[in-house]
Amino acid sequence: MLHRIAGEPVCRTADWCLPGRIGGASVCMSISVHHEQDNIYRLDVSGILQKRDLERSQEFLVKEMQRIGNVRLLFVLNGFEGWDQRDDWRDMGFYVKYGSSIERIAIVGDQRWEPETMMFTGAGLRRAPVQFFPEASVAQARTWLSA
Repeated sequence: MLHRIAGEPVCRTADWCLPGRIGGASVCMSISVHHEQDNIYRLDVSGILQKRDLERSQEFLVKEMQRIGNVRLLFVLNGFEGWDQRDDWRDMGFYVKYGSSIERIAIVGDQRWEPETMMFTGAGLRRAPVQFFPEASVAQARTWLSA
């Protein structure tokens, strides 16, 4: 399914690709957003997460929250290698403005990323519960999100 973010077409399967950005070739991002069901959105994250990619996914989620209300997020880390160290990750604007519109956050991935992802999502600071699940536990995470 094709959607637009910041006026650019993006696909909601696999990676988001922005056509024609580098010599006519597509530029794929390290994060993609899929609407799973009801108010549950899946964010697949791979490679090194760049701030601009996260911001584009947040722009999409803001539009969805305006359309449907509160959301529940399922982050699936597949080949995740961390955050781009060149980016400034201190901006809390999205969390401050939209944090109350997120009901639950489930993170599925390699256990080595649990401490960092829990800190990154603001677990313990936000009203919404955040839960980490091992790599093979996507179904369990979906069940928890739906509870």
